[in-house]
Amino acid sequence: MDALFEGITAFTTGHLAMLLVGGLLIYLGITHKYEPLLLLPIGFGAILANIPLSVATGPDGWLTQIYQYGILNELFPILLFVGIGAMMDFGPLLARPVTVFYGAAAQIGIFVTIMLALALDFSLHEAVSIGIIGAADGPTSIYVSTQLAPHYLPAISVAAYSYMALVPLIQPPIIRALTLPQERRIPAPRGERKPPRIVRILFPIVVTILAGIITPVSTELIGALMFGNLLRESKVTERLSATAQNELSNLVTLLLGVAIGSTMQAQVFLTRDTLMILGIGLIAFALDTVGGVLFARLLNRFLLTPINPMVGAAGISAFPMSARVVNRLGLEEDPANFLLMQAAGANVAGQLGSVVAGSVLITLLL
Repeated sequence: MDALFEGITAFTTGHLAMLLVGGLLIYLGITHKYEPLLLLPIGFGAILANIPLSVATGPDGWLTQIYQYGILNELFPILLFVGIGAMMDFGPLLARPVTVFYGAAAQIGIFVTIMLALALDFSLHEAVSIGIIGAADGPTSIYVSTQLAPHYLPAISVAAYSYMALVPLIQPPIIRALTLPQERRIPAPRGERKPPRIVRILFPIVVTILAGIITPVSTELIGALMFGNLLRESKVTERLSATAQNELSNLVTLLLGVAIGSTMQAQVFLTRDTLMILGIGLIAFALDTVGGVLFARLLNRFLLTPINPMVGAAGISAFPMSARVVNRLGLEEDPANFLLMQAAGANVAGQLGSVVAGSVLITLLL
């Protein structure tokens, strides 16, 4: 009979706090539609992890098995990159190559955050793993922290995915504060030339080769991303491209989300270091946006035809959330100003930039 009440006697205020956190994530996903594909699995995984004596997260629990064989061995991030690559259209980037610099400028949050983490007494490997939250890219954050600081993987992955989902809340006030109304009304260019099909096909192949030669460790993530894109651009593997974009991405996202949520156990999550990582991660996301917008404003001083500086904010690799945010802000200023294509170009540049930055950091430290 006592076994029936073990769960009740083991229940603590920490469990209650994390159950509320899981409920909050689910609420944000359902009510406000903040990336529900991410927040619902993460939130429910957190609930499962904080039911005392839950066998779902025990040594042989199904969530533990998913975590070990899908995240710790880096399989899920790589598979997810295949799906992301199949969704990506590099056409806007190829049509306006200058946007690649927005993707580079928006990575400033990574390096400033690394210095901040070092100042707070984290080790170099830990600081780099925390700083990679500034990549605004969940799979890259998991990939890097798994290799450099696996003991902080739960906090880092939760921070990365949660802030990605909250991009519609984080970015708009920063963008408005750093731009003038007349800048936000700069129109998108009309009638840009579309890159030929051969360029679209060669792009993923050339990028994979060049990135692999420069930083061999990048071949896993860049290779997966570009392979997915090649499936899309070849136009002869529509079924594989559709599977990567839909079934594969949806299944991996579901398993990845619930596995990440299952790591949010009260005894390991409610710590000083975790709270510091969450705070530093928010700073990293904000700095990414600041870096992208300010660089775009600076670049406009040298361009004959200025680009709407809000596009610089899409240089973070929170794809495609950031591009949608920039487009929405543009429409609020001018209902006829569609910035989605420009912003998408900066967004995919940021995706490439985050993978390269993460790979370079791993190469330097390992």
